[in-house]
Amino acid sequence: MKEIDFRSDTVTRPTAAMREAMFAAPVGDDVFGEDPTVNALQAKAAALFGKEAGLFLPSGTMANQVGLAVRLGPGQEVVCDHTAHIYRYEGGGIMSNAGASVKLLHGDRGRLTAAQIERELNPPHDIHQPTSTVVALENTSNKGGGACYALSDIAAIRQLCTAKGLWLHLDGARVFNALVAKGESPEQHGALFDSLSVCLSKGLGAPVGSVLLGSRAFIDKARRVRKRLGGGMRQAGFLAAAGIYALDHHVERLAEDHRRARRLGELLAGLPYVKEVLPVETNIVIFELAAEFKAERFVAEMAGRGLRCILFGHQQVRLVTHLDLDDAMMDRAEELLKAWS
Repeated sequence: MKEIDFRSDTVTRPTAAMREAMFAAPVGDDVFGEDPTVNALQAKAAALFGKEAGLFLPSGTMANQVGLAVRLGPGQEVVCDHTAHIYRYEGGGIMSNAGASVKLLHGDRGRLTAAQIERELNPPHDIHQPTSTVVALENTSNKGGGACYALSDIAAIRQLCTAKGLWLHLDGARVFNALVAKGESPEQHGALFDSLSVCLSKGLGAPVGSVLLGSRAFIDKARRVRKRLGGGMRQAGFLAAAGIYALDHHVERLAEDHRRARRLGELLAGLPYVKEVLPVETNIVIFELAAEFKAERFVAEMAGRGLRCILFGHQQVRLVTHLDLDDAMMDRAEELLKAWS
């Protein structure tokens, strides 16, 4: 039996068809803007979300950090949830790349509301505080167990940002999971954000890459920041081809990942060593072990039995479903989870 790897949806490997598309891709020097496959991916992703332009980057972290660095500078701040990936998992990039501050709010499983944001904005003429400049949302919320925003809540935040003169950025590492779960379109999301980072190497199964989307003027500035951070990849068309294939073939199948995640959540909720399972909306399952059981031991012993997962906080464990799993592997995972004590 193959190892069952629930650590992340980043562990996927390109399918045979995706590899064929990669090997067949025409390429050029992308730093000169001459890689036709990169250009096609950028145009395709921008059109999907109704944006003027896109920029291919090596990672979601770089896409977020480039996007924020375009909008932010010293003495300014980004407003986000305290669990946000841009704050917790991007190496202090907001401070080191943009020289900016962060206002951390406590939302519902990573999701903020317009009223909550409005209460915490700094008065623009108060010289003692950084200037609130960008609001950043994460959809789905990783630390929130794959929680999705309601489109109406994003629309209310958009209205607030427009009224207050703030930029609105989306960390869309798993935005297609949210779109599939909610039955919404990329255009609906794109219309609400000034900039979006869209990851191709998680649920969509590409080996590398994210696309940053926005206005043409924004992307022109982002290209300069990408260069400064060392993100120019030259003949990147081989990688961009995987992204194009993923957008064409791997979006609708995310519903299968969600189905398997719900199965895991329902199973775990009934096991004696589990204290709580966060609501499962997409492909992420986070559960907390009862106090008498140690999460570290659970993770280590499961790895020894062929099921890999990760610690995700005090007594918390995360499992993520993805396209490299099948129902036979899920059956085996169920056996292993039921047998542990």
